[in-house]
Amino acid sequence: MFGNRRKAFLVSAALVGGAMLMTACQDSDADTGAAGSSSSAASTGGKSASSSGSSAGSSAGSSAKGSGQGTDEGTDTTSGGTGDGAGSGVDTGGGKRAAVEQTCGANDISWSTRSETQGGGYILITAKAKPGITCYLPAALPTVAFGSDGTQAGPAEQAVGEQVKLSGNTAAYAGVNPKTTNGDGGKELDSIIVGVGDADPNPVSLPVGTITVEDPIVTNWHTSPADAVPLA
Repeated sequence: MFGNRRKAFLVSAALVGGAMLMTACQDSDADTGAAGSSSSAASTGGKSASSSGSSAGSSAGSSAKGSGQGTDEGTDTTSGGTGDGAGSGVDTGGGKRAAVEQTCGANDISWSTRSETQGGGYILITAKAKPGITCYLPAALPTVAFGSDGTQAGPAEQAVGEQVKLSGNTAAYAGVNPKTTNGDGGKELDSIIVGVGDADPNPVSLPVGTITVEDPIVTNWHTSPADAVPLA
């Protein structure tokens, strides 16, 4: 009887041990599965993060590249525009250019004359640019000639003056003394011919009334009529 009880106890112990062993194995498998799932999830997450990072990096790189291209194109366009704008004018060195200053011609100017009594009498010539024209009278004597023989006035001043910019209502003045001698000689005329320098292709004839011409003189261009009195 004792033997039967012992046998039953051993069988019962074996059954309990086997059940405990199976439970431990199942717990181990569950832990392993959970660990594997976590590892897999971590791996998948890492790949996703890596993929997202790569996409973000790629997008940023593409954006930066696009921005760089835009800057280069803008610079090229600006340089081209500057180049075109700098195409006119005179090269003054160092990559700089100065605007061309147009010299006045007689046909760019509205002319007028009047007789003055100061200094023994002279003719005051007034020059204004025509509407819409800006030009420069050079620092030189105006060309003033008389009669069919082209008698030309000499200088009334020792040195030439400064160039005068004509635009809008700005005026320049020159004074002509048609007779600087004391005798009764000379020729009677009623007009003068005026040009901007000897090379002016379009000199103009201006009425001055009847004058006696002998050894005439003319001043430089001045911006004040008071400075344009020709003194022999």
